[in-house]
Amino acid sequence: MNVETLCSKILAGERISFDEAVFLHDHAGIDTLAYLADTIRQRKHPEGVVSYIIDRNLNPTNICVTDCTFCSFYATPKDKEKAYVLEREDIYQRIQETVDVGGVQILMQSGHHPKIGCEWFEELMRDIMTRWPELHLHAMAPSEIEHLARVSKITTLEVLKRLQAAGMKSMPGGGAEVLTERVRAIIAPRKTSSDDWIRIMEEAHSIGMRTTATMMYGHVEHTADRIEHLQRLRDLQDRTGGFTAFIGWTFQPVGNPLGDELIAGGWSKATHAEYFRVTSIARIFLDNFDNIQASFVTQGADAAQLSLRMGCNDFGSVMLEENVVSAAGCCELIDVTGIEKHIIQAGFTPRQRNQEYALL
Repeated sequence: MNVETLCSKILAGERISFDEAVFLHDHAGIDTLAYLADTIRQRKHPEGVVSYIIDRNLNPTNICVTDCTFCSFYATPKDKEKAYVLEREDIYQRIQETVDVGGVQILMQSGHHPKIGCEWFEELMRDIMTRWPELHLHAMAPSEIEHLARVSKITTLEVLKRLQAAGMKSMPGGGAEVLTERVRAIIAPRKTSSDDWIRIMEEAHSIGMRTTATMMYGHVEHTADRIEHLQRLRDLQDRTGGFTAFIGWTFQPVGNPLGDELIAGGWSKATHAEYFRVTSIARIFLDNFDNIQASFVTQGADAAQLSLRMGCNDFGSVMLEENVVSAAGCCELIDVTGIEKHIIQAGFTPRQRNQEYALL
């Protein structure tokens, strides 16, 4: 196996294997990976458009009992100073602010509150859709679906069906982190297992609900863990075609136990070069995914701009509110003008989109 042979295979449009992806990840230069990924992006999106969406990341509660070691956002039920559950009027005010500036979507995710089940979110979603029927609710990652099922004593499929009936239109890929049990046992031992994350995603796809896929890396995983994660996503996409996009970002170490432990042990935070490498590999390996989204919130707008030549065809969100990543000391939010400027400077035409990646 060598890089030149793999390049020829990829440029011929052939699918690469797990072992080939591991080899490419570890041995190919970033220029080579960028060229391959950009070629694939051009083939999938020859029109030269880079899209973005206007939305808000709404977190109704930060109370959580899952205790992920990498999370800086959550509060325990006993943490009276940090813990919150938003009042309905506060939620509605934030949504109206989003709509007023052209927002088309609410990304709704929460902590795993021990006393909030499916019924609470059903009522909230119905109220939201009554007030803003054109709004797209992109909500409740698989780990939240599993938690609501446990609290309400119903199946995860029933939770999905009930929330879909209440107005939830698609599901984000949060909680995936890295889909190997070795990694999850270290960073999130009480969270949804890899198998259950995939199962819940497949259940969502089975009822016509599209979803995104994510990966949060740059902590305790190895190359093989990253590629196994991508393999599981590609296999599910082969079965269902239900993923709209892949979004990857690097672990942010501020204010969480995992970051403290890694830094104390001499660990170094993932560089932009590592982000570019993984992004390019994702574009090459996920040949059945139409869209790869840049992560300017964690990487910064300039790095996100460069990633548009490394496989990404979407700049992400003009996010009017973000609480999870910002709690880890990393959050870059820019407005429409800033996003469009970076897209144009990279040589593309900016276009607003919806969650289905239809251009508006």
